[in-house]
Amino acid sequence: MNRPHYDVLIIGGGIIGASIAYHTAEKGFKVALLESRGLASGTSSKCDGNVLLIDKEPGFDSRMAIKSQALIHALPDELDMPFEYRQPGSIFLCENEAELEQAYSWVDQHNAVNDKAVFFRKLDREDLKNDSKHFSDHLVGGIECTNDATLNPYMLTYAFAHQAEKKDCDIHEYTPVTAVEKEGDAFTVRSHEKAFTAKHVINAAGIYAPHVGRMLGIDIPITPRKGHILVSSRAELMGTRKIQEFGYLMTKFGKERTADAEMNAYGIALVHEATDSQNFLLGSSREFIGYDHTVDHSIIKLIAKRAIHFFPGMKDMSMIRSYSGLRPWTPDHLPIVSETDVDGFYVAAGHEGDGIGLCAVTGHWMAEMLAGTLEEDLSPLDINRFKGGIHT
Repeated sequence: MNRPHYDVLIIGGGIIGASIAYHTAEKGFKVALLESRGLASGTSSKCDGNVLLIDKEPGFDSRMAIKSQALIHALPDELDMPFEYRQPGSIFLCENEAELEQAYSWVDQHNAVNDKAVFFRKLDREDLKNDSKHFSDHLVGGIECTNDATLNPYMLTYAFAHQAEKKDCDIHEYTPVTAVEKEGDAFTVRSHEKAFTAKHVINAAGIYAPHVGRMLGIDIPITPRKGHILVSSRAELMGTRKIQEFGYLMTKFGKERTADAEMNAYGIALVHEATDSQNFLLGSSREFIGYDHTVDHSIIKLIAKRAIHFFPGMKDMSMIRSYSGLRPWTPDHLPIVSETDVDGFYVAAGHEGDGIGLCAVTGHWMAEMLAGTLEEDLSPLDINRFKGGIHT
């Protein structure tokens, strides 16, 4: 039986898989992408559009974000389809002097290591008043990052896929992977009665990457981490930039912060993002409860309560819907972009809440890795940094 044969076969049709498809096809590889449902039907369609540096740890994490931001900034000229890209910057809000001291230290750390590129600025109470009339009077200051941007992740996923198809990429939706086998120098990837062969296979399956890994006996330490988002009706925007409380950084990295017990229990921290259509998105929450992505209305109420705490005028605004998604979390909060000890099998997953912002650099690095032209030291992203993250 004749089977389609590819240089590169990508498992997962979210924004990471689509970016890899685009970048590898641009390199001249014959590519296939397999998605169990429709493109962007998982985490990529149940998130916001962050392209952030402000919440990255100084060092490798921040350098990776800056590189990806630059690549994304160039994409409107490379891709045929628009994806609502804007670069308005972002703000962290501080409620008390202790938070403000930590936030100012965050600015100093970033400006010290980010190749002398000063993207961060310290804000005082007066700066916040000048930025938005809607902020609560109790806020004492904050910080901003001018390099941060926003986009529509659903649209960018399709834009990547569309451009990849124009090269030499076949996209197979509703094609769940049921087996991955290594036969000599080639892989056979099965989807029920269908079979594909490829020289290289990239596991970009996000929260389901561990399931794919087990097909080859590879342990991938990714756990789904649930988050909720509220969507407003069209209204006067609270602010045009990405707005977060500094406590968001604390909940992301599992650190202590000052908040009500019920807020801390669900990792709830203010995130506000304006959209092109004059709606805004509100988040966020963080939970480890498996693969359950049903909306918990008690958490939605807490998110709304937290938003009103920072924007008192929001109590009179209408919300039109809510949804939840699952972030692919790793123990050290960095993604896995790596070869494995199964020759020709790669992992590109585990971006947690940073998959949108890091999609471009992930695709770029994977394409360079396959082409043998990668110069960047990606050891911080190697799967073998985790105990047990090797072939068993």
